[in-house]
Amino acid sequence: MSFKVTFHTKWSDFDPNRHMRHTAYNDYAAEVRVRYFRDQNFSIEEFTKHNLGPILFTEETSFRKEIHLGENISVDFKLSGLSKNGERWKITHQVFNEAGELSAIIKVYGAWIDLTKRKLTMPPAEAQYLFDSAEKSDDFEEIALKKS
Repeated sequence: MSFKVTFHTKWSDFDPNRHMRHTAYNDYAAEVRVRYFRDQNFSIEEFTKHNLGPILFTEETSFRKEIHLGENISVDFKLSGLSKNGERWKITHQVFNEAGELSAIIKVYGAWIDLTKRKLTMPPAEAQYLFDSAEKSDDFEEIALKKS
């Protein structure tokens, strides 16, 4: 399933150079992840109910083309990696400017954390399906977990 969100940018997204500030790209990518989970019927309230949260190990952003003051943007969501047990995942976001040109690529590597134990965890049975319908990136990989 393809997943993309269009946003109306706001004044605070831009820097004195009149282009989008670097951290705003990542803020929009994070919003797309939350909306994706919500659209999969696993909202922030569900995360709270299961004492579960997403954490990031790495976040890499490659900038390709400026987004100028007042432009609207679209950000997509593609699964680029997943461990067999669903504990760890990689997601790639592409950010497009109003003309539909690729402006940035954001890659995140993350996992689920038990918010009480403060330890990585597999998602509960109620969340095992979260990535089932996600569009996979061309470079999708199975994430190998180290044996303890």
